[in-house]
Amino acid sequence: MGIFSSIWNRITGHKPKPAPQQTPAAGAPPVPGAAPTAAPAPTLAPVDVEAVLSDLAASKGGGGNWRTSIVDLLKLLDLDSSLSARKELAEELNVHAGEHGSAEQNIALSKAVWRKLAENGGQVPASLRD
Repeated sequence: MGIFSSIWNRITGHKPKPAPQQTPAAGAPPVPGAAPTAAPAPTLAPVDVEAVLSDLAASKGGGGNWRTSIVDLLKLLDLDSSLSARKELAEELNVHAGEHGSAEQNIALSKAVWRKLAENGGQVPASLRD
């Protein structure tokens, strides 16, 4: 699992789940020649990312400057914020701005994370994506 997946899972509260297995309904005999049918996938409500993080920061007594600092965001989510972890995240999100660990790269990485959260269905204010 990548670092971005860890960020997304911490925000949405998702835990990795095993793939669902199709089994016939209890007591229902299989119909010869009939193709198995899958239940429709549940529709997930969009996640208000800023609200989730604001609540988390409030519960932790502040959370630093998580809106603009990738280090503070990772710390807020109890994830590794080391230079090596940020290098890995930069590669994962294809961020190549400035030297690793530089302010330029950290700002670009923070914006890339916000954009990716929005692409994955998170409600993220435009001010955080741009």
